[in-house]
Amino acid sequence: MKITALIMAGGKGERFWPKSRTNTPKQFLHLADNELSMIQLTKARISALVPNEDIYIVTNKNYKTLVLEQLPDIPKENILCEPVGRNTAPCIGLGALYILNKYDDALMIVLPSDHLIKFSDLYINALKDACEVAAHHDNLVTIGITPDYPETGYGYIKFNSKVTEGRAFCVERFVEKPRLANAKEYLSSEEYLWNSGTFVWKISSIMKRFAELLPETYIHLQNIRNAIAEKNEQDVLEKEFSLMDSVSIDYGIMEKANDIFVVPGTFGWDDVGSWLAVSRIKKSNDEGNVVEGDVITISTQNNVILGSNRLIAMVGMENTVVVDTNDAILICAKDSTSEIKKVLETLKICNRNNLI
Repeated sequence: MKITALIMAGGKGERFWPKSRTNTPKQFLHLADNELSMIQLTKARISALVPNEDIYIVTNKNYKTLVLEQLPDIPKENILCEPVGRNTAPCIGLGALYILNKYDDALMIVLPSDHLIKFSDLYINALKDACEVAAHHDNLVTIGITPDYPETGYGYIKFNSKVTEGRAFCVERFVEKPRLANAKEYLSSEEYLWNSGTFVWKISSIMKRFAELLPETYIHLQNIRNAIAEKNEQDVLEKEFSLMDSVSIDYGIMEKANDIFVVPGTFGWDDVGSWLAVSRIKKSNDEGNVVEGDVITISTQNNVILGSNRLIAMVGMENTVVVDTNDAILICAKDSTSEIKKVLETLKICNRNNLI
C-alpha cells in the first residue's frame, strides 16, 4: 500500500520567544542543528521512507512562503494552508482529504514538524513496524517513547503487553500530563510510554473515526473534499475550516476510539517543547552551561545562554535561561519557562505586536 506522510507545521512556538515570533515560529528555527531548521530535519528523516511527491505539509496560511523557502523540493500542491488554527484533528483531517483525493486509499504517517530524533534508522524502523500493523487492519497506530525518567511534561500511553499485533501493543488508555508521584509510578511499572504525537493509519480508517467520533467536523471535511479542484475550492476551504471546532486528535479521536495499538520506540526522541530542551539536546560545558555566542560566565552553573550580536556576561547565576535577540532579551528561571506565554500576553495588552 502507498505510504504517505503529513507534517503538521502550523504551530506558533510561543514558548521559544524571543527567537520564535509570529512570522518565524519554532518549526522554522535552527534549534537542534546549525544547518537545518526543525521542519527541514523532519522532512529529511521521513524522506528515507516516503518520496517527496507523497509528503504533505499542513501549515498556517501565513507560513506558506517559509515552507516554500525551506522545503523547495516538496510539490507546491502538497502544501496545504489552514485559514485559521483549529488544533490537530482538523489539521489531520484536511491532510487526509487531499491524500484521499490523489489515492483511493493510502497509509498516512502523521508527524509533528518540531521534534528531535537522534537515531534516524531506529525511528524509520519503528515507523515501518507501525505501517505493517496499520496496513492489514482497520486500526489506528501510534508511536510511544520508552521513558527513562519520570517526566511530568508529557502525556502517557498505558499499553497491554499481553495483547499484540505485529510489533505493536494494544493501547488501554491515554493519560494526561501527570504529577511527579504518578510519573514515577508509570516509570516503575514499565506499562507506560510517552505520547510522541506520531501516528500511522489508513486514510479510510481515520476518516471512519472522524465520521463516528467527530461527526460535525466530518461534515465540514466532506464539504471541503467536494470542492477540491473546483473554482470555489479556496472559498469553501476558508468557510468550512473556520466552522470546525478546535480539538486535538488525542482528545477527539484517540482517547475514544477502539483498536488502537502502540509501537514502542527508543530512538532518542525529544519534543523540544521549551527552552529547557536545549539543555538536553545541546552539549554543555564543565559548569553545565549551554553557551552560544559571545558569552563570559563567572561562578555560573547549569544555565542556557544564547547570545546574538553582543557580549553576555553572567556572574553567580544558576538554573537560568538567557536568550538575546536584536530587539529583545529573555531572562527566565528554568523552572518558570512555562510562563513565557504570559510575556506575550502582556505584549499584546501593551500593543507591542512588533515584538510578538
